[in-house]
Amino acid sequence: MQQILKEAIESINSVEITTLSSIFKLLLSLLLGSVVGLERKRKGQSAGLRTFALISMGATLAMLISIYVPQEYLGLKNGDPGRIAAQVITGIGFLGAGAIIQGKGSVRGLTTAAGIWMVATIGLAVGVGLYLVSIFATALIIVILMVLEQWEHRIRIGGESRIIRLRVSEIVTDIEPYRECLSNHNVTLVNVYVEYDYAESLTRLNLVTLSRDSTDYISLFEDLRKLQPATTAVSLANQVTI
Repeated sequence: MQQILKEAIESINSVEITTLSSIFKLLLSLLLGSVVGLERKRKGQSAGLRTFALISMGATLAMLISIYVPQEYLGLKNGDPGRIAAQVITGIGFLGAGAIIQGKGSVRGLTTAAGIWMVATIGLAVGVGLYLVSIFATALIIVILMVLEQWEHRIRIGGESRIIRLRVSEIVTDIEPYRECLSNHNVTLVNVYVEYDYAESLTRLNLVTLSRDSTDYISLFEDLRKLQPATTAVSLANQVTI
């Protein structure tokens, strides 16, 4: 039994491609990809457990084929094991782009797209036998996606860029009251886009702001209406979310 186990470990760690080592690498890449995909699915992303598992396994299989071809047909010294695997990095960019959703000034899925790219490289690492490096890289991804996110929210680093749209039934010439109102709610006014309709005495304001996740927009909108009773409409649009 010990001899069989020893031979199995040697086969798994062998530089040459064997059936046992290939199966082990595919199973390991399946596990690592699933761990990252489970976290993304927990956040409600369209690319979840199955998608990440398939990406990781596909990259591992591409790496195995890339090594196997020169090993079996060209000789270890004459082949280029990195040629097929190199195309994975290029090709995975198209799949990552599909995870990014853009519309009405909102961009979503950037973190998921980066995760797809990272999982593909982990699959390649598993394919060449960097098992501990692959496991450690997967653990770091989970730390980034979960622990750093909570820490970021706790210390309130940065914020989300959002656009507050106001429709005021008069000509607005002074923006400072709006700036002060936003500041009272810990919202920073970054830029202002103004559109006047003198025929109907109407002003459309697009306030580009930087706000926290904890911002109470209902209270903020109520204060904006009190600030300018002529305000007939208030809406919020995401500019960039990850």
